[in-house]
Amino acid sequence: MKYQQIGNILIFNKINKKEAKKFLKKFPYIKTICVRTGKIKSQFRQPQLKVLISRVKSKKTETIHHESGIFYKFDVKKIMFAKGNINERHRIAKIAKKSEIIVDMFAGIGYFSLPLAKCTETKVYAIELNPRAYYYLLENIKLNKLKNIKAIKGNCSKIVPKLAKQVKADRILMGLLPSPYRYLNAAFQIAKKKTKIYYSCLIEKKNKKRRINNLIKKINLIASKYKLKIKLLRAVKVKSYSPAFDHYVLDLQIKL
Repeated sequence: MKYQQIGNILIFNKINKKEAKKFLKKFPYIKTICVRTGKIKSQFRQPQLKVLISRVKSKKTETIHHESGIFYKFDVKKIMFAKGNINERHRIAKIAKKSEIIVDMFAGIGYFSLPLAKCTETKVYAIELNPRAYYYLLENIKLNKLKNIKAIKGNCSKIVPKLAKQVKADRILMGLLPSPYRYLNAAFQIAKKKTKIYYSCLIEKKNKKRRINNLIKKINLIASKYKLKIKLLRAVKVKSYSPAFDHYVLDLQIKL
């Protein structure tokens, strides 16, 4: 029986209450067992879960998940946490250099901002629209005792152009699926020569190379409005997303 463990919560795709009781008895460190009741919904990618059994009376679906030295506090019923992105979180955490400025345009609860700030002395601007995710972003900054993250609540298409009047980014994270394409105008306003952009997207498995090349051409059409041009440094496959699509991160750089 397959399940996902997040903190001290187990999440099953299919399980009944009798089976859940057995699991709770077997694993004393687990506090709550949930079952998925539907697909992720809404623009804020909210999971559809039902609590089958729990040892606690309140905050049954709130937990603290520990990963690679980072503590992520959140409510699994309200916030999605993609454990399948762990390798990408590790990779991104190692990319920054001391004194760089990072803009995380879709920060969530701090999936990438937290490890980046923990591993380096960079300044991270973490922007998040979802009020629930923003609440946990603030909680996680405190939980991990980080002083070099500035959390900003709001739509990055409005926040980033304003922020661009104060700073220019060395690196920009655009971790929004299925595509952050419509936010490129904002990203290019805060970019400068040699800025690196980490662009998450879904790429159809058939003719991947051609589809990536076509996407780069489309991105360059937006960049040209700001007298910029990007080049592809590498295309990193994060995981299979569906039978037809893979989740990729395109490492892009503003050309000199």
